[in-house]
Amino acid sequence: MSSTTSALASSPVSTVLGALSAAGLGAHFDREEGVVIAYPAAVSKANALDGVHVTVQWNTTGRQHREVRARFSASAWIPDGPPDFHEVSTVHTTAAPGPLAAEAEVCARAVAAWLAHPASTAGNTLLSALAVHGVTPGNGLSVTYGAHSDQISVTVRLGRDTYGTLVVADRAGSLRHVPGQHTGWSVFLHDERGDAVGDPVYITGDGDGGTVDCAQDSSAAAQFLADCLSAPLRHCCCYARERHNPRHDRECHLYALPRPA
Repeated sequence: MSSTTSALASSPVSTVLGALSAAGLGAHFDREEGVVIAYPAAVSKANALDGVHVTVQWNTTGRQHREVRARFSASAWIPDGPPDFHEVSTVHTTAAPGPLAAEAEVCARAVAAWLAHPASTAGNTLLSALAVHGVTPGNGLSVTYGAHSDQISVTVRLGRDTYGTLVVADRAGSLRHVPGQHTGWSVFLHDERGDAVGDPVYITGDGDGGTVDCAQDSSAAAQFLADCLSAPLRHCCCYARERHNPRHDRECHLYALPRPA
């Protein structure tokens, strides 16, 4: 065993790696960053950074004849376009320094618990909010994956025997990002032929990539969609002349659609 390997085996790193392994996780020490990277045991070391992972850091006090005490912090990350990563959340922080081995075990359990139920996606957050209003996949809702954007589509009545679609998309172009990266929902009305009718009927976010609270935004968007589904949407066949005359008949529902403040 080399002197470097021997030193690593007797260092706090080995204690942290051992605690994470005992918690059922895969982990390795990143010498360049000076952190331990933890990930599901089924993920190989080579692919550890390809998905959600947690970095574990610590500070120690006490040397030689004194007990080594440590304070831990752990943060979850996801890829954000090579070579960048986006921090999802703080998984664990030590309230007060404690014995190294004991605090390593506490941190490892927190990391394992988080990775067992990682942050939900923005799309799932919206689906949960819609379910509160009884709008479920079995009730006119479908999730489709397009070339450039994921969408949630809700069938909506436009008139007698006439149905259109309210299409929900994230301004960032995907529903599969974590809630912390949510930049706002946009809702477009599509006519019975599938063509979009004018501008978004509901939209949030600044359009510049600024994030908004996903839970609150999803709740508001779900309420908006539920309101639209509670009664037929009046429209004036404006889609037929949208390219030539963007104005709508006074009875057109596009006048009445609520917009967020």
